[in-house]
Amino acid sequence: MARKCYVTGKSPKSGNNRSHALNKTKRTWGINVQKVRILVDGKPKKVWVSARALKSGKVERV
Repeated sequence: MARKCYVTGKSPKSGNNRSHALNKTKRTWGINVQKVRILVDGKPKKVWVSARALKSGKVERV
C-alpha cells in the first residue's frame, strides 16, 4: 500500500530541483506519515496517518 494518509488523503507531491544554473531534475516531497493503530468500523487496524491529523486530534490511537 502506498504511503498516503488514511484520514486526510495526503500523498507525496512532485516537482523540480532547480540549481543556480536553472537546471531542473525531478524530485518528490514526501509527507510525514506514521503507521498507527486506530479504530476502523469498531476494530483496530494499522494504517498510515499524517502527523498533522494525529496532532489535530482527527484520529485517536488505540
